Amino acid sequence: MKRPGIMLGIAIALAGAGALPAQPVPVVRTAAASPAPADGRAVVAGIRRVLSENYVLPEVRPKLDAALARGLAEGRYDTSDPAALTERINADLAAVTPDKHLGVLYDPRQAAEIAATPGGQADDGPPSPAQIRRAKLSNHGFVEMKVLPGNIRYVDLQGFNWVGAESAEAYDTAMRFLRGGDAAIIDLRNNGGGSPEAVQYLASHFMEPNRPLMTFHMGASQIDRTATLPTLPAGRMVGKPLYVLTSGHTASAAEEFAGHVAGYRLGELIGDTTAGAGFRNSFFALPGGYVISVSVGRAVLASTGKDWEGVGIAPTTTVAADKALLVAQARALRRLAASAPEAEKARYEAAAIAFIAQVDPVATALPLAAYAGTFGERKVWVEDGKLAYQREGGPKFVLIPIAPNAFVFEGDPAARVEYKVAGGSATGFELVRGDGSRVAAERTAS
Repeated sequence: MKRPGIMLGIAIALAGAGALPAQPVPVVRTAAASPAPADGRAVVAGIRRVLSENYVLPEVRPKLDAALARGLAEGRYDTSDPAALTERINADLAAVTPDKHLGVLYDPRQAAEIAATPGGQADDGPPSPAQIRRAKLSNHGFVEMKVLPGNIRYVDLQGFNWVGAESAEAYDTAMRFLRGGDAAIIDLRNNGGGSPEAVQYLASHFMEPNRPLMTFHMGASQIDRTATLPTLPAGRMVGKPLYVLTSGHTASAAEEFAGHVAGYRLGELIGDTTAGAGFRNSFFALPGGYVISVSVGRAVLASTGKDWEGVGIAPTTTVAADKALLVAQARALRRLAASAPEAEKARYEAAAIAFIAQVDPVATALPLAAYAGTFGERKVWVEDGKLAYQREGGPKFVLIPIAPNAFVFEGDPAARVEYKVAGGSATGFELVRGDGSRVAAERTAS
């Protein structure tokens, strides 16, 4: 089975995992000894052959070939400069199709590795020591794990890397971490894709065993299907509140996972519509140290019977990607508050209000400067368009408005500051702690 590619800067290093970035594709330089770049006409001849034999949509193959033929006739590829050649080729290919998995780059090391495989094409096979090393350096894609308020467990997964047992172990660790939470957030906003095996492994933790996942149409007749795994070392989390963050950079295999979440209603997608890179791709060696990524298969979700090429996966809640985590936390806290003990319910609701206030700012009754001043041992001032708060000798906090004269602490939303206002100015405030206790503070200086 061909593995899909990932974002080009990573895909070329790992030989296989998600979507290429928008054209033109950058030149990749390596420290290895490089052959002299082939002339542009030889490279294009290789591209035309690979596309005519492998491109996923037969009806598009003649159009791609015609565009390259025009470029040859016009002398656009009469150069041996890799940067100029890749830019021109990729611009011409992109003018025919917006396929995010189609692109050429110059990388002699990767080209040599691919050329050493049968047929000059990157296929499945045992990962090389270098591939394993690179996967380990990124913790197999899991770049961050943390506990958020309300025991919401968050992981930032920036690539569905898979090199076998070591990747499985990394996923097991992350899944055990998520299982310990009362809700889970998986951040795919910077995930350009990866291996379908990694997606299968992750999705299996949120679904029953042996549920159909994907049908991959490869070439004229080959059909590959995947389903959730029957056993998992870290156990399952079926029914756990799940929130998946997406953006326009969420691509390829990352879109597959988002598609499972949406199609099987495993949780909520929050953010922007994904990239729309739904084809499966493979990498082929070209003359003179060049590599081409080519879409070679179509991926169809079992839950919907549809693919996402060119359209992406739409979120459950559309919000600017940089606000998606705030919205997800608010949604999770409000869901948890519904069944939480009374003491926790108020704290969860207060935190949810604080997160939403950062997405949809609340107008204050007075200009921010009116709330600034010295209040005994506490000082409040305006900094970068926000109120800053500090007790003498203590840490500094940012205050987020949640009502015309009330604010919460950005890092501790359970506590709030309620101002007393008279004659157009703030005369003092009450600090309301998370446990409900109150401390009054009167203005002592401007």
